[in-house]
Amino acid sequence: MTITETQKPQKPDKRQDKKQAILDSALHLFVEQGFHGTSTASIAKHAGVATGTLFHHFKSKDDLLNHLFISIKQEFADDITQALSTMINTGKDLKTDAEYLWQQAINWALANPIKQRFFLQYSMSSDINSVTRDQAMNGILHFVVALIAKGQQQKIIADFPIALMLENCHGQYLAAIRYFTDNPQWGSDQSQRQASFELFWRSMKAE
Repeated sequence: MTITETQKPQKPDKRQDKKQAILDSALHLFVEQGFHGTSTASIAKHAGVATGTLFHHFKSKDDLLNHLFISIKQEFADDITQALSTMINTGKDLKTDAEYLWQQAINWALANPIKQRFFLQYSMSSDINSVTRDQAMNGILHFVVALIAKGQQQKIIADFPIALMLENCHGQYLAAIRYFTDNPQWGSDQSQRQASFELFWRSMKAE
């Protein structure tokens, strides 16, 4: 009996392995040395690949940075949406949903310190282009857009332009993870975590 094509064990995709190694190396070097202080040659060396291999996957260092930003943002969003899918009472109370989302977002940041530092350094950076920023805010974080829109319909969340509300959410989140980064002893303190959400909620809710 012969083994069919679908039954054969799949070989690891070395191209994808190399691409991921480049992304992982770029993440560490961009955080430690800054975007402008990091060369493509140093990223390739750190990843254990030829510089030409890096340019095979990414046309420029700017392209690499923006790809990295999107991939980490997508990982963040996937983690949050997976957590939301397991929430029993989701959709019943908007503030409860918002708090659950907020706390899961803080959990992700605390569990991924190097990626958290990347967000803090590059979320407001002009090196992230407008197309990437729009994709991250309106595409990947679509569940936040939906929550804001629902809250505005119910007159629970202030009726300001959604794009502006998104930027406010983003700024509040960055401020919170900066606080918990600078004060790691508060990361597991429930009163501090609750206070961070209340500040966020008060900046969003309708009068």
